Amino acid sequence: MARLILFNKPYGVLSQFTPEGRWQGLRDHLGVPGVYAAGRLDADSEGLLILTDDGALQARIADPRHKLPKTYWAQVEGTPRDADLEPLRRGVDLGDFVTRPAQVRLIDEPAHLWPRNPPIRFRASIPTAWIELVIREGKNRQVRRMTAKIGFPTLRLVRAAVGEWKLGDLKPGEWKELHV
Repeated sequence: MARLILFNKPYGVLSQFTPEGRWQGLRDHLGVPGVYAAGRLDADSEGLLILTDDGALQARIADPRHKLPKTYWAQVEGTPRDADLEPLRRGVDLGDFVTRPAQVRLIDEPAHLWPRNPPIRFRASIPTAWIELVIREGKNRQVRRMTAKIGFPTLRLVRAAVGEWKLGDLKPGEWKELHV
């Protein structure tokens, strides 16, 4: 039976056990030996990171060929209208690749979302909004690049789900183990 860890990765933590520079590593939060991250989440992003001790399961979760949907909540600078999000639904050219079409919608700030430490930059004259994106790939900084491409840079990014696994009510730094 494979071990599967659902971890709410805080801001400032790398998706590896070893810290680097100003960023913490997973070992600062998880004392679970023999598990490895199935995919990545940038140090400046938060939310669901899945770890497992099963190499085949790790590959199935992380490999874009399996096209597991990944759900993100992005707080963006500005106030997009639904029409502004249309390019994301068609796929956007980011220069080095064209994204697959994303499912995207405007949402209210998630009710159970924790305050980020440190807080995002605040500008009284520039409003922010939240969007939910579901993508089936996961290239480096893809969501941030997508929102910037349509003129609404991401200020805060939280991964809420990967496939069937959801962040749920885990607080930053908390984790739970499943047996699959």
